[in-house]
Amino acid sequence: MNAEATALRLKTPPGAPFAFDIAIDLRLPRSFQVTEPGQDARRYALARAEQPDYLDLFEALSRDLGTRAPLARTPPPPRNGGAPLRPLLTEPIAPEILYGYGDPCVVRVGERAWRLLVTSNDAPNAFPILASNDLTTWRLTGFVFPEGRAPAWTLTGLNRADFWAPEMHRVGNEYWLCFTARTQDRSLAIGLARGASPDGPFEADDAPIVSGDVIDAHILVDAHGAPWLVWKKDDNGVWPRRLAALLHREPARVRALFVDREDQRTAVLALTLWPWVETLEPMEQFFVLQPLIEAATADFTRFARRLETLRARACGAEAEELAVISRALRTRIHAQRLSADGRRLEGEPAVILENDQPWEAHLIEGVWITQERGRYHLLYAGNDFSTAHYGIGAAAADAPTGPYRKSSEVFLSSSEEWWGPGHPSVAIGADGRHHVFLHAFRPGAAGYKVFRALLAAPIRFEGGVVSLVRRRGGAGHARRRG
Repeated sequence: MNAEATALRLKTPPGAPFAFDIAIDLRLPRSFQVTEPGQDARRYALARAEQPDYLDLFEALSRDLGTRAPLARTPPPPRNGGAPLRPLLTEPIAPEILYGYGDPCVVRVGERAWRLLVTSNDAPNAFPILASNDLTTWRLTGFVFPEGRAPAWTLTGLNRADFWAPEMHRVGNEYWLCFTARTQDRSLAIGLARGASPDGPFEADDAPIVSGDVIDAHILVDAHGAPWLVWKKDDNGVWPRRLAALLHREPARVRALFVDREDQRTAVLALTLWPWVETLEPMEQFFVLQPLIEAATADFTRFARRLETLRARACGAEAEELAVISRALRTRIHAQRLSADGRRLEGEPAVILENDQPWEAHLIEGVWITQERGRYHLLYAGNDFSTAHYGIGAAAADAPTGPYRKSSEVFLSSSEEWWGPGHPSVAIGADGRHHVFLHAFRPGAAGYKVFRALLAAPIRFEGGVVSLVRRRGGAGHARRRG
């Protein structure tokens, strides 16, 4: 596609079960004209290229074209009881905090002193640092990477940068900080930085310590004082693009992979748009392909089986591509030893967790491991972060690399008050008990760069498992979703 073009016309390739003719005005505000054979054209406007705007677009398309309605606009499944979540931060405390408190890392740095680091996405100042002496009143002390001081290997700029999931830990006499950022080639990588104070300044390494579409790093210091780096291979950000490209080349495969009519129509819409979608920045690609992702993961286990059946019958390049997509449907969490100075990885990475529970669907992420009473307790997030189906799971092991045994129920899930609880961290609270800290959306307001509040709940480690400390009188355990 011509990089200077302002308009584009796309037609569904022959062989698909349905056909669309789509004309796009590429300028913002963007417009779409969608025509089906024998019907009048329908016109849609897109004011911005943000996720809420695309959700509006796909909600309208679902009504008019019979495609899948966005899951982000769907309330969470009903459940009994409620988690004892306490809101800690529900409004921005400074104008430089653009998107709230996503992926929160709460760390106790003194007798009555805590620090909070959060995702900043594409904000000019990367990774706000907030301080509190009681976990109730907070103040902004600065940023890990103030504007103009991000590592040279990171991509910066509005709608280009993604600075995600910072974590800070005391290791020896230093504070080590791990984080996710996009490299100049738009892929995601994990970097490390160090400082003498929890408020910085932080000096980052000259290059990522792990690269190749990886996110959500976590630092664990084991029972012997050895540091480990834990991270997620972000294949769930890869397979939707490869699936859309494959379906564009082989549109007849839609029937083999998707059963419901609305999912088939959703897949045809995605494959028709693909020549335009592949030119977009990574997060905008996700916004456009999100209905395809939800069509594939609505019945994730059966979709994965159909994909594997199709792979077994295919040959040549198509079989190889289907194998890549099939493998990428599994999200893997890795752990690997860090050198004593944290400058390099040692040994080989071990896979310690995969998505294998119905409620997790196509991904798990946001791991935090707490060593307590001789066991390693792992909390993690699962499902799509931008919907009410996001939640927190738990697992435990006797060693940093597992094997980890997952709890049979979701540890924390959405409620009427808060949607999409996720990306946990654990610290000792002001009452001397362990607390889990997490982010969540207000009901009906989930999405990328949408404000996320900081919430907390007391937890305990007993009988080799982690559990929530419940309110008096109260609420039962969050029931399993699936």
